[in-house]
Amino acid sequence: MAGILRVGKPEIEVRLRRDARSRRMTLRVAGLAAGGPVLTIPTAAPISAARAFLDDHEDWLRRHLAERPRIAVRDGTVLPFGDGELAIRALGGSASGSAPGPVSRRLLHADGVLHVPGRSEYLPGRVAAFLREAAREACAGACDRHSTALGRRVRRISLRDPRARWGSCTTRGDLMFSWRLALAPRSVLDYVVAHEVAHLAEMNHSERFWAVVARLCPGYEGPRDWLRREGARLHGYDFSRPEAGEART
Repeated sequence: MAGILRVGKPEIEVRLRRDARSRRMTLRVAGLAAGGPVLTIPTAAPISAARAFLDDHEDWLRRHLAERPRIAVRDGTVLPFGDGELAIRALGGSASGSAPGPVSRRLLHADGVLHVPGRSEYLPGRVAAFLREAAREACAGACDRHSTALGRRVRRISLRDPRARWGSCTTRGDLMFSWRLALAPRSVLDYVVAHEVAHLAEMNHSERFWAVVARLCPGYEGPRDWLRREGARLHGYDFSRPEAGEART
Protein backbone atom coordinates (compact mmCIF):
# COMPACT_ATOMS: atom_id res chain seq x y z
CA MET A 1 0.00 0.00 0.00
CA ALA A 2 1.40 3.39 -1.01
CA GLY A 3 0.29 6.98 -0.87
CA ILE A 4 1.53 10.55 -0.80
CA LEU A 5 2.17 12.73 2.24
CA ARG A 6 3.09 16.41 2.13
CA VAL A 7 5.20 18.32 4.60
CA GLY A 8 6.12 21.97 5.13
CA LYS A 9 5.76 25.18 3.13
CA PRO A 10 6.58 25.07 0.30
CA GLU A 11 5.28 21.52 0.32
CA ILE A 12 7.51 18.52 -0.22
CA GLU A 13 5.75 15.43 -1.54
CA VAL A 14 6.89 12.21 0.12
CA ARG A 15 5.90 8.79 -1.15
CA LEU A 16 4.57 6.58 1.62
CA ARG A 17 5.39 2.89 1.50
CA ARG A 18 4.15 0.28 3.97
CA ASP A 19 6.36 -2.75 4.57
CA ALA A 20 5.37 -5.70 6.75
CA ARG A 21 9.07 -6.39 7.45
CA SER A 22 9.81 -2.89 8.72
CA ARG A 23 10.05 -2.39 12.47
CA ARG A 24 10.66 1.35 12.34
CA MET A 25 10.14 4.30 10.04
CA THR A 26 12.82 5.05 7.45
CA LEU A 27 13.05 8.19 5.32
CA ARG A 28 15.26 8.00 2.21
CA VAL A 29 16.28 10.69 -0.23
CA ALA A 30 18.97 8.87 -2.24
CA GLY A 31 17.95 6.76 -5.21
CA LEU A 32 14.82 8.73 -5.98
CA ALA A 33 13.51 6.46 -8.72
CA ALA A 34 10.00 7.79 -8.18
CA GLY A 35 11.21 11.38 -8.36
CA GLY A 36 10.90 12.16 -4.65
CA PRO A 37 11.74 11.00 -1.14
CA VAL A 38 10.25 7.79 0.24
CA LEU A 39 9.05 7.12 3.78
CA THR A 40 8.82 3.42 4.64
CA ILE A 41 6.70 2.56 7.67
CA PRO A 42 5.53 -0.65 9.37
CA THR A 43 2.23 -1.97 8.03
CA ALA A 44 0.37 -1.26 11.27
CA ALA A 45 1.73 2.27 11.80
CA PRO A 46 -0.98 4.97 11.71
CA ILE A 47 -0.83 7.81 9.21
CA SER A 48 -0.73 10.29 12.09
CA ALA A 49 2.57 8.77 13.25
CA ALA A 50 3.99 9.05 9.74
CA ARG A 51 2.99 12.72 9.54
CA ALA A 52 4.57 13.40 12.92
CA PHE A 53 7.78 11.66 11.80
CA LEU A 54 7.94 13.84 8.68
CA ASP A 55 7.32 17.00 10.70
CA ASP A 56 10.19 16.08 13.01
CA HIS A 57 12.53 15.44 10.06
CA GLU A 58 11.50 18.30 7.76
CA ASP A 59 14.75 20.21 8.26
CA TRP A 60 16.80 17.07 7.57
CA LEU A 61 14.76 16.40 4.43
CA ARG A 62 15.11 19.91 3.04
CA ARG A 63 18.85 19.92 3.71
CA HIS A 64 19.41 16.65 1.87
CA LEU A 65 17.16 17.61 -1.03
CA ALA A 66 19.18 20.80 -1.43
CA GLU A 67 22.33 18.71 -1.79
CA ARG A 68 21.01 16.92 -4.86
CA PRO A 69 22.81 17.99 -8.06
CA ARG A 70 20.86 20.59 -10.03
CA ILE A 71 21.39 21.70 -13.60
CA ALA A 72 20.06 25.18 -14.31
CA VAL A 73 18.43 25.37 -17.75
CA ARG A 74 20.09 28.27 -19.56
CA ASP A 75 21.37 29.21 -23.00
CA GLY A 76 23.60 26.35 -24.17
CA THR A 77 22.08 23.66 -21.95
CA VAL A 78 21.60 20.31 -23.69
CA LEU A 79 18.63 18.34 -22.40
CA PRO A 80 17.67 14.74 -23.04
CA PHE A 81 14.55 14.75 -25.19
CA GLY A 82 12.82 11.52 -26.09
CA ASP A 83 15.32 9.32 -27.87
CA GLY A 84 17.61 12.25 -28.64
CA GLU A 85 18.77 15.58 -27.27
CA LEU A 86 17.51 19.14 -27.24
CA ALA A 87 20.06 21.95 -27.34
CA ILE A 88 18.79 25.25 -25.95
CA ARG A 89 19.78 28.39 -27.86
CA ALA A 90 18.75 31.88 -26.79
CA LEU A 91 17.86 34.29 -29.58
CA GLY A 92 17.95 37.25 -27.24
CA GLY A 93 15.42 40.05 -27.07
CA SER A 94 14.74 43.63 -26.14
CA ALA A 95 16.65 44.90 -23.12
CA SER A 96 13.55 46.84 -22.10
CA GLY A 97 10.96 45.42 -19.77
CA SER A 98 8.25 45.49 -22.45
CA ALA A 99 6.60 42.24 -23.42
CA PRO A 100 7.83 40.74 -26.69
CA GLY A 101 5.51 40.84 -29.69
CA PRO A 102 3.69 37.83 -31.19
CA VAL A 103 6.41 37.01 -33.71
CA SER A 104 9.31 37.24 -31.26
CA ARG A 105 7.51 35.00 -28.77
CA ARG A 106 7.54 32.02 -31.12
CA LEU A 107 9.91 29.16 -30.29
CA LEU A 108 11.54 27.30 -33.15
CA HIS A 109 12.42 23.62 -32.84
CA ALA A 110 14.54 22.23 -35.66
CA ASP A 111 17.36 19.70 -36.00
CA GLY A 112 17.58 19.01 -32.28
CA VAL A 113 17.82 22.68 -31.35
CA LEU A 114 15.20 24.78 -29.56
CA HIS A 115 15.61 28.47 -30.39
CA VAL A 116 14.12 30.58 -27.61
CA PRO A 117 13.45 34.28 -28.20
CA GLY A 118 13.10 36.98 -25.60
CA ARG A 119 14.89 37.97 -22.42
CA SER A 120 17.02 35.33 -20.76
CA GLU A 121 15.04 35.31 -17.50
CA TYR A 122 12.07 33.98 -19.44
CA LEU A 123 14.04 31.22 -21.15
CA PRO A 124 13.71 28.45 -18.50
CA GLY A 125 9.95 28.89 -18.27
CA ARG A 126 9.53 28.86 -22.04
CA VAL A 127 11.59 25.70 -22.33
CA ALA A 128 9.46 24.09 -19.62
CA ALA A 129 6.29 25.14 -21.48
CA PHE A 130 7.65 23.56 -24.67
CA LEU A 131 8.40 20.31 -22.85
CA ARG A 132 4.96 20.31 -21.24
CA GLU A 133 3.26 20.53 -24.63
CA ALA A 134 5.56 17.88 -26.09
CA ALA A 135 4.70 15.57 -23.19
CA ARG A 136 0.98 16.35 -23.55
CA GLU A 137 1.01 15.40 -27.22
CA ALA A 138 2.99 12.19 -26.64
CA CYS A 139 0.93 11.13 -23.60
CA ALA A 140 -2.37 11.85 -25.37
CA GLY A 141 -1.35 9.70 -28.32
CA ALA A 142 -0.22 6.84 -26.09
CA CYS A 143 -3.40 7.14 -23.99
CA ASP A 144 -5.57 6.85 -27.10
CA ARG A 145 -3.69 3.78 -28.26
CA HIS A 146 -3.61 1.95 -24.92
CA SER A 147 -7.14 2.83 -23.82
CA THR A 148 -8.50 1.64 -27.18
CA ALA A 149 -6.62 -1.63 -26.81
CA LEU A 150 -8.00 -2.01 -23.30
CA GLY A 151 -11.53 -0.98 -24.20
CA ARG A 152 -11.63 1.69 -21.49
CA ARG A 153 -12.25 5.43 -21.66
CA VAL A 154 -9.89 8.13 -20.45
CA ARG A 155 -11.91 11.09 -19.19
CA ARG A 156 -9.20 13.70 -18.92
CA ILE A 157 -5.42 14.10 -19.13
CA SER A 158 -3.42 16.66 -17.15
CA LEU A 159 0.29 17.48 -17.02
CA ARG A 160 2.02 18.52 -13.81
CA ASP A 161 5.46 18.48 -12.20
CA PRO A 162 5.08 16.22 -9.15
CA ARG A 163 8.11 15.10 -7.16
CA ALA A 164 6.88 11.74 -5.95
CA ARG A 165 5.33 10.06 -8.98
CA TRP A 166 5.36 9.97 -12.77
CA GLY A 167 1.65 9.49 -13.23
CA SER A 168 -1.63 8.77 -11.51
CA CYS A 169 -5.12 7.50 -12.32
CA THR A 170 -8.39 8.23 -10.54
CA THR A 171 -11.48 6.03 -10.39
CA ARG A 172 -13.21 8.59 -12.62
CA GLY A 173 -10.71 7.98 -15.41
CA ASP A 174 -8.63 11.15 -14.97
CA LEU A 175 -4.96 10.58 -15.74
CA MET A 176 -2.08 12.79 -14.65
CA PHE A 177 1.46 12.63 -16.00
CA SER A 178 4.70 14.41 -15.22
CA TRP A 179 5.70 16.63 -18.12
CA ARG A 180 9.31 15.68 -17.37
CA LEU A 181 8.55 12.44 -19.18
CA ALA A 182 9.35 14.44 -22.31
CA LEU A 183 12.97 14.16 -21.16
CA ALA A 184 12.80 10.36 -21.01
CA PRO A 185 13.17 7.84 -23.84
CA ARG A 186 9.93 7.27 -25.73
CA SER A 187 9.66 3.70 -24.49
CA VAL A 188 9.72 4.99 -20.90
CA LEU A 189 6.93 7.48 -21.52
CA ASP A 190 4.93 4.76 -23.24
CA TYR A 191 5.40 2.44 -20.25
CA VAL A 192 4.23 5.08 -17.77
CA VAL A 193 1.13 5.76 -19.87
CA ALA A 194 0.41 2.04 -20.20
CA HIS A 195 0.85 1.69 -16.43
CA GLU A 196 -1.72 4.38 -15.67
CA VAL A 197 -4.16 3.23 -18.35
CA ALA A 198 -3.96 -0.28 -16.89
CA HIS A 199 -5.33 1.19 -13.65
CA LEU A 200 -8.58 1.86 -15.50
CA ALA A 201 -9.08 -1.90 -15.37
CA GLU A 202 -7.21 -2.73 -12.16
CA MET A 203 -6.98 -0.02 -9.51
CA ASN A 204 -4.22 -1.87 -7.67
CA HIS A 205 -0.80 -3.43 -8.25
CA SER A 206 -1.89 -7.03 -8.20
CA GLU A 207 -0.72 -9.77 -10.54
CA ARG A 208 -3.80 -9.04 -12.66
CA PHE A 209 -2.70 -5.42 -12.97
CA TRP A 210 0.81 -6.32 -14.14
CA ALA A 211 -0.68 -8.76 -16.64
CA VAL A 212 -2.64 -5.86 -18.14
CA VAL A 213 0.52 -3.74 -18.28
CA ALA A 214 2.37 -6.58 -20.03
CA ARG A 215 -0.43 -6.86 -22.58
CA LEU A 216 -0.40 -3.13 -23.31
CA CYS A 217 3.38 -2.70 -23.15
CA PRO A 218 5.28 -5.94 -23.83
CA GLY A 219 8.75 -5.83 -22.33
CA TYR A 220 7.77 -3.10 -19.88
CA GLU A 221 10.46 -4.29 -17.44
CA GLY A 222 13.20 -2.52 -19.39
CA PRO A 223 11.59 0.95 -19.34
CA ARG A 224 10.53 0.44 -15.72
CA ASP A 225 14.11 -0.39 -14.73
CA TRP A 226 15.40 2.65 -16.64
CA LEU A 227 13.04 4.89 -14.71
CA ARG A 228 14.19 3.39 -11.42
CA ARG A 229 17.83 4.02 -12.31
CA GLU A 230 17.61 7.35 -14.09
CA GLY A 231 14.37 8.96 -12.94
CA ALA A 232 16.01 11.18 -10.33
CA ARG A 233 18.24 12.69 -13.02
CA LEU A 234 15.21 14.10 -14.84
CA HIS A 235 14.28 16.00 -11.68
CA GLY A 236 17.77 17.49 -11.56
CA TYR A 237 16.99 20.01 -14.32
CA ASP A 238 16.05 23.36 -12.82
CA PHE A 239 13.61 25.46 -14.86
CA SER A 240 13.37 28.35 -12.39
CA ARG A 241 14.27 31.90 -13.37
CA PRO A 242 17.86 33.10 -12.96
CA GLU A 243 18.57 34.54 -9.54
CA ALA A 244 19.59 38.14 -9.06
CA GLY A 245 23.22 38.55 -9.99
CA GLU A 246 23.23 36.03 -12.84
CA ALA A 247 24.20 37.35 -16.24
CA ARG A 248 21.20 38.25 -18.40
CA THR A 249 20.67 39.44 -21.93
